[in-house]
Amino acid sequence: MARMTDGARLAVLIDADNASAKDLERLLAEIAKYGTAGVRRAYGDWTSNQLNSWKDQLLEHSVQPIQQFGYTKGKNATDSALIIDAMDLLHAGNLDGFCLVSSDSDFTRLAARIREEGLTVYGFGARKTPKPFVAACDTFIYVENLKPSDAEQAPASTPTLARDPQLDRLLAEAVAAAAGDDGWANLGSVGQNLSRLASDFDSRTWGFAKLTDLMRAHRLYEVQQREMGEGKTPNAYVRHK
Repeated sequence: MARMTDGARLAVLIDADNASAKDLERLLAEIAKYGTAGVRRAYGDWTSNQLNSWKDQLLEHSVQPIQQFGYTKGKNATDSALIIDAMDLLHAGNLDGFCLVSSDSDFTRLAARIREEGLTVYGFGARKTPKPFVAACDTFIYVENLKPSDAEQAPASTPTLARDPQLDRLLAEAVAAAAGDDGWANLGSVGQNLSRLASDFDSRTWGFAKLTDLMRAHRLYEVQQREMGEGKTPNAYVRHK
């Protein structure tokens, strides 16, 4: 997954109508890996009982609720309010990236527009999120992958991965693009290639905390740790068997 520097300034914009309050703490912890969430806003009709579960969470995590009444039945005024605020923040020029939290395809064009300005877009939503919105983000993270059990490191005795043609294709392309003349590819470069090939690639989808664990468990690849010198962290390399 693409990652920004620790000093990256991010805006977190939440479509409360299409996100779950129970995911907020884990969501913000994940976002902290990419930068600092200086802007935190959640959009919805806060007079509605349907959003009651959000209220304590917003206070606890310093997220500003933005009130938006539903003016017309069948029309999503919340989406419009979020999009207008996003464009205002974009043109203010004070941010490095946006975190759009929703499973709604209505934000596809917004994500694409932000990327056109050279800013990074992180999407967060459920697996049901339509593919156009997923593809419009630089990185898309499924909230199902943020469960504590999924964040645990896979044990060394993890069994071989089951056949997954889509995963096999992505790994083959990513490794081939990063491989040197000897066939070995730096695993960091492989990870970057995977992010470019599929914005929603996440080793946690297959039950592995890290890409290294996934590659070690895959029947078609071998992983090698290479010492980079005294006091330096070893680098992982991978190649097709």
